[in-house]
Amino acid sequence: MHAVRRPWRNWLATGTVATAIALLPGTAAADWPPTDSQGGQTTGTRQGQALESKVSFSGSTNGSGGNKGKGFVAANNWTPPACWYEPRSPAEFQAAVEAFYNDTVNYPGQHSYAKTAVGQYRDIYKNGKYKNYNLDKAGQGAFWVAAYDPARRNDPAASACSDLPEWVPNGTPPPFRQAITPQILAEAAYSRISIPDSEVSLAPAANTKVNLPTWAWLDKGVFKPVSVTATLDAGGTTLSATVTATPQSMRLKPGTQDATLHPGSGECTINDGSIGAPFAAGSESQTPPCGVTYLRSSGSGTYPLQATVTWAVSWTSTNNAAPTQLPPGTFEGEPQNVTVQEIQAVTR
Repeated sequence: MHAVRRPWRNWLATGTVATAIALLPGTAAADWPPTDSQGGQTTGTRQGQALESKVSFSGSTNGSGGNKGKGFVAANNWTPPACWYEPRSPAEFQAAVEAFYNDTVNYPGQHSYAKTAVGQYRDIYKNGKYKNYNLDKAGQGAFWVAAYDPARRNDPAASACSDLPEWVPNGTPPPFRQAITPQILAEAAYSRISIPDSEVSLAPAANTKVNLPTWAWLDKGVFKPVSVTATLDAGGTTLSATVTATPQSMRLKPGTQDATLHPGSGECTINDGSIGAPFAAGSESQTPPCGVTYLRSSGSGTYPLQATVTWAVSWTSTNNAAPTQLPPGTFEGEPQNVTVQEIQAVTR
C-alpha cells in the first residue's frame, strides 16, 4: 500500500468521514485518503466544505485563532476546543454530503473503493437510516455534525469529534458530549483575542543612570479592555458569546539581574484603569509605584527591558448561561532597549 501523506487531512479534520470509511467492510481509516499510482494524493476540490465550522467572529480578533495572534497566551497551557458538534438544516446537510459525494466520484483518478465508501456513507442519509436527508422534516429538527475550528484544522485535537452526523428533533438535547454551547463559543472566541500594540512609557526613556529609578506605566487611555464575539447561526440555532479581556497587572523584566524592581515582587497592579504612574517633575528621588532601578552600567550595549501584562478574561452569552471561569492570559510586549550609564562625577 502506498504511503499516505496527511496535509490533505484538513478536509477530514474531525474524522467524521474517516470514521464512516472505517466502518465499511474491508476498509481502514489508515487507507484514507486514497493515493494515486505514484503515491500522491487524489483529492476533491471542496476541501473543508462539509466540516468547517459555521461559527463567525467579530470584535478585536487576530484573524487566525489558536491563541497565537498578537502574542496573547492563556495561562497554564490552556487551549480551547478544536472541534465540536453543530446543527445543520436538512437542506444544508444535503448540500454538504452531495458536494462531498460528487467531488469524490467525479474527481479524475479517484480509487473505486473510495467512491464506493463515500457512496455508502451518502446512502445512510439519502436512502438508508434516513430518507432524502429528512427534507420533509425541515423546521422540525436538524442534523448535528462534527465541525472543526478552521484555525486549527491541522491540529490533532481536531480529530476528537468522530461521531457520525445524527438527526436531533427540536427540543431534544444533542447526544454529543461536545455539542456546541455558549461555553464552547466563549472558549473559541478566547482564541481570537487580539491585544493592541502598546509600548510601556518609561522615564527616563531609553537612557538612564545607575541607581536612578526608571518609572514605568501604562496609561488607561491607551490600554483598554478588548472583546471578541463568537456567533453560531446554523440549522435554525442562533447562539453567541462575548469574551472580554481586561488588563490586571504588569510584570517587568529588566534584562539583567543587576537591577531592583519596584515593587519588589515585580508585579505592578492596575489602579483606576492604569498601571503605574507617570513621572512628575521633582520625583527623581522617589521610589516609583512601578519601575526599575539599574545597579550596573550596560557598558557599550543596552538592557532589553520587557513588560508582560496579565489580562483577566470574562464572558457573557445571549441565553444568559452561567459563565464558567476562563483562565487569564498574558501579553508580552516587545523589548525596549535601555542604555544605563554611570553617573560621572566632576573633581577639582
